[in-house]
Order: sequence, then structure tokens, then C-alpha cells
Amino acid sequence: MLGFITVNETAGAADRLLADTAGALQAQGWRLAGAVQDNLDRGEGRDCDMDLRILGDDGPAIRISQALGTCAQGCRLDTGALALAVGRAEIVLARGADLVIVNKFGKQECYGRGFRDFIAEALAQNIPVLLSVPPEQLAGFHEFAGDLAEPVAPQAVLDWCHARKAAA
Repeated sequence: MLGFITVNETAGAADRLLADTAGALQAQGWRLAGAVQDNLDRGEGRDCDMDLRILGDDGPAIRISQALGTCAQGCRLDTGALALAVGRAEIVLARGADLVIVNKFGKQECYGRGFRDFIAEALAQNIPVLLSVPPEQLAGFHEFAGDLAEPVAPQAVLDWCHARKAAA
């Protein structure tokens, strides 16, 4: 019940795939919880802005990236904004969901923060979870997920979702 994709193609490909999947499922009437990421191009030579849209929530997107300046080397993630996104997603999950989609199991989740507890709560409620795992976070993800993790081919994401709903 924990499906994951790892996409090594162009930057943002996994984000687009999960956002498109969420859109297709919402159009079919699915109740979704979690978050998908929109990457907003800021022009050549500049990092994109990263916004999380909370699924099942009508509130505004949450900007999780910080503008650190042109010479900055640090992480652009705004952990306070990420915590706000998780809190809003938890409210949606408490109302029930057919599926949880999380944009990424990243460094924060590997460190025990971010959406990690949210994912665990969804699984404890027997709600299937679909997420993206960057190649560099696979070891931490497998440590968290154990034998619950199921790789999903990008072209089979919708089929995986429908199979999980049919099995429920």
C-alpha cells in the first residue's frame, strides 16, 4: 500500500507526474490527501520557486522554497513552510481519503521530519500512499518503509492507484 516512483529524467518530472495523477483522480471523484509540488520557473540562471498544493484543501499553495541569493550554497527548503503544509494535509487526512499522494520522500523525511509521520498515519489507517523518492534518498526510504514499499513504473501510476482502490 506504499507505492513509490523514482524518476531520473528531467528536473521536476516526478512533480509533474504526481500533480497530473492527482488531477486525473480528483476529476474521477477521488478523495485525496497530501501534497503535490508546482515548480515555478523564475528565468534562466535562477532556481525555481517550489509551491506545495495541499490536496483536498481549498487554501492557497504554500511556498516551501526560500530565495537565498545568487551566491548562496545552503538548502533552499523553508522547513517552517513545510511544517505548515504537513499540518494542513493532516486536517484533510482526518476527514478521510481514498489515497494519499506526497510529492517527495526527501531528506527531511529521512531525518524523521517533514511528511514522515503523515505517511505513517495514512498507512496505519490502511489508506494507500503514493510518493516520489529521489535516487539519493532510496536507502533512507527503504529503511523507513521496509517491505511495505512497492516500486511503481511511472507509466503505471494510475493503474496502481485504481488497483489499490479496488482492493480496499
